[in-house]
Amino acid sequence: MKRLFSRRRGAGVLAAALALVVATAAPASAAWWWPTPQPTCGTTKIYKADGTAWRCTFADDFTSGALDGRKWSIQQTAVTGMHVGPECLVNNGRNVSVSNGSLHLTTRKESAPFTCKNPYGSYTTQYTSGGVTTTGKFAQTYGRFEFRARFPGLKVPGLQSALWLYPATQKYGGWPASGEIDVAEFYSQYPDRSIPRIHYNTATTDSPLTSWSCKLDPAVFHTYAVEWTPKTITIMYDGVPCVVHTINPAAPLTGSAPFDQPFGVLMTQVLGTGTNAFSPTATPLPATTDVDWVRVWS
Repeated sequence: MKRLFSRRRGAGVLAAALALVVATAAPASAAWWWPTPQPTCGTTKIYKADGTAWRCTFADDFTSGALDGRKWSIQQTAVTGMHVGPECLVNNGRNVSVSNGSLHLTTRKESAPFTCKNPYGSYTTQYTSGGVTTTGKFAQTYGRFEFRARFPGLKVPGLQSALWLYPATQKYGGWPASGEIDVAEFYSQYPDRSIPRIHYNTATTDSPLTSWSCKLDPAVFHTYAVEWTPKTITIMYDGVPCVVHTINPAAPLTGSAPFDQPFGVLMTQVLGTGTNAFSPTATPLPATTDVDWVRVWS
């Protein structure tokens, strides 16, 4: 997600943001008989290339009516400095909510300008946005990561939405040295496609890092998935491969690096920049990305 991280100063501190601590209903003394429920990634078994079944390690179908604080933290510009355009990522029920079996991430115009606090320089804006992350709560090295989501039905520039993976720590240095996997990005100036992108310092350009030809209607639900192994990263839309990349890092990294470390799951709805720049007069708001489920297997 180069456009996002190249424009949010201090993105590397995201992994160091304080996680919200949520108490469980069971008393500490009962922990031995109160096991943590095993995640369930739907009822359909999915198999690896070698014929063995994937094992579910994380799942959220957003059916509880509220965001599960044991799994997710709300992204906040005030904490991490993260933002793309003029929006301010906030912890507010109007920007991040769960209802009707889906997570809703919304960008909206507020009634008056306000100061968006940012550890790397506060700024004045009139726009708020929503995003969530598993950083500090769940991360995994390799596996299958799957999202079922729909992006805003907008056909003019101004919005950027993303379903992506980011390293839990900056093991190999600041972005893009430690890697990033954008499973799907939606830029409203391209309303006929979603765009995958793999970010790191690669030794060659022989293997594709992105694709602009994965056509679909982003405004309806699709299943976006990545299968990540020590050798390859394959991004699929509705089961059809969109990008198949062979990991080949530039020196001094070797082997699977930087994709040999745990990555967390992030979902973000923000405003656009560059050729997809937000326009106060031409980009209608509010705009919402809806997520039906997130599932992870190993």
